[in-house]
Amino acid sequence: MKDDLPKIHFWPNLMTAANLFCGFYAMQLLVTNPGDHTTALTAIWLILGACLFDMLDGRIARAIGEESPFGREFDSLADIVSFGVAPALLMHYIVLGDVVPDRAGWLIAFFYVLCGAIRLARFNCLSATASGKPSRDFTGCPIPAAAGVIASVTLLFIHPNPKVGASLTLGWWKWTLPALMILLSIIMVSKLRYPSFKGLSWRTKRSIPWFVIAVLMVVVVVQWRYVMPAVTFVGYLFYGLIRPWVKREWRREIEEDPDEPEESDEETYAA
Repeated sequence: MKDDLPKIHFWPNLMTAANLFCGFYAMQLLVTNPGDHTTALTAIWLILGACLFDMLDGRIARAIGEESPFGREFDSLADIVSFGVAPALLMHYIVLGDVVPDRAGWLIAFFYVLCGAIRLARFNCLSATASGKPSRDFTGCPIPAAAGVIASVTLLFIHPNPKVGASLTLGWWKWTLPALMILLSIIMVSKLRYPSFKGLSWRTKRSIPWFVIAVLMVVVVVQWRYVMPAVTFVGYLFYGLIRPWVKREWRREIEEDPDEPEESDEETYAA
């Protein structure tokens, strides 16, 4: 009798499972010990770690040629936990509960989760019905990037020095976070095109200036680890907003391998 169960490719799905674990653990910490400085920092780093694992699962799957419908569905289920519910709980417990009335805070958090779920469902529908080459663009801001913006910006506002004690000190900046969460929710379900950077791989060739810039970026990330995640994710968010006005040649230089042949828009779909 033929086995109709889908085959699970080990390494890509292991990265997805790690993504799911990070999101679940962040939620568990936030629910059991809300409002604590150390808990908030740990939850933030777990969400950012989930972003890393989410990037790795797709890269590994494409590198070994093992992309599958099962992997796509598993990835979306993990994403709604790590990048939907976990950031919403983070915002509710450390920001929304103090800035807006409790019911309004829950409503903003749910609106973010709802838009994230719609974003993922739309992605899966477009992926399942697409023909030809997959697009190198996303329609709407990807939910991992939205969660990365929330986590990294909150990291900036929380004092990283443990000597300040257990209380969270967000200052007046906390008033900007509910508005940012609503903006991210809307951008996720918008028709703005965001690059996926699938055109960049381990075989990508760059000039010496690009290599020097990359090395300097690694040094900056290590040196200012509390600042650079926000710079990276917020930069990606705003790049999508101004991308329609960026010259095509510059976009290709930033997002793709210049040595690869350029694909036509008719052969792609936007996920």
